[in-house]
Amino acid sequence: MNDSMRRDAISRVGMTIAIDGPAGSGKSTVSKALASRLGIGYLDTGAMYRALTWYCLDEGIDLEDTAAVAAAADRMPLRLVSDPSDPHVWIGDREITLEIREPRIALAIKHISTNLDVRAWMATEQRRRMMEVREEGSGMIAEGRDITTVVCPDADVRVLLLADQEARLRRRTLELYGDATEEHMEIVRAQVEGRDKADSQVSEFMVAAPGVETVDSTGLDVDGVCEAVLVFVDRDLAERDASREDVLSLDVSAPHLTVRGTHVGGCQNPVP
Repeated sequence: MNDSMRRDAISRVGMTIAIDGPAGSGKSTVSKALASRLGIGYLDTGAMYRALTWYCLDEGIDLEDTAAVAAAADRMPLRLVSDPSDPHVWIGDREITLEIREPRIALAIKHISTNLDVRAWMATEQRRRMMEVREEGSGMIAEGRDITTVVCPDADVRVLLLADQEARLRRRTLELYGDATEEHMEIVRAQVEGRDKADSQVSEFMVAAPGVETVDSTGLDVDGVCEAVLVFVDRDLAERDASREDVLSLDVSAPHLTVRGTHVGGCQNPVP
């Protein structure tokens, strides 16, 4: 199946893709590339955590005051541009797309990502944004911690993207500094290891949940990882497109049968 065929199929049955994984596994890069190829929206959930970190630092909020940080999330005037080819992040009238990638944000974000009240707020907000994008178009791809299990457990395709630690460190160092010198690698090592340790206390992100596919990106370039994920996309589209054709072939004039449409995978709020 080529990209044109995939886009045609998505126009008929819709598509939601959720990609989870640890820092530096390539979630953002791969998700943007896939969204562009498939013609669907893109949601960087990690950018939302980074934006809240930036906002709290800018407002002078104590990051260890969990209640104050959660309250800040409620009033944060966050605006995201979900174009995968040119994503932007704004707080009010100020664009912070580049600022949220600064090392100071990477060092502080662990206080935000481990705040359980913030995580609950983020999950609700991310679900809302995903559903809004779907209503405006044919589908979307979202990436971030817990996206496959808590935020969007009913996504059509769910993938856990992994990579060995050295590959993750090199990717994140290149992202932050534009090079991978030993000095910069060691700075980022402390950040990544600290983030992994913090996140492991509130979520399981190195083992795929039932129904979640695993892709190891170690040694693969972006195109290689995309092709690995597209195997699952093609399988899902083929199955749901075939089911749609089966439904449409039924005799809808039968008095006992009313066809109202077909299911398109999406997100649901967890049952309390």
